[in-house]
Amino acid sequence: MRSIVQKKYIETLKRYEKKMDRNEREMYIMIVKRHKDDEDLDNISFGKLKDLFTKYYTDREKKNYDHIFKKPDSE
Repeated sequence: MRSIVQKKYIETLKRYEKKMDRNEREMYIMIVKRHKDDEDLDNISFGKLKDLFTKYYTDREKKNYDHIFKKPDSE
């Protein structure tokens, strides 16, 4: 279960890699290398990955635009 979450975090952070500063990027690359070797991350590394995820990924709610595209009543 933890490996699924780990994979999700790594794939999501891939698009934010250019926004990271040098130390964060080096840590992220190290975590990706460990993930590619099929290693489970220890608690400290997983915590750092989770911190990067919460820092860079903002889960925005999807806006509902149905009222804009609704067909007008033709009477």
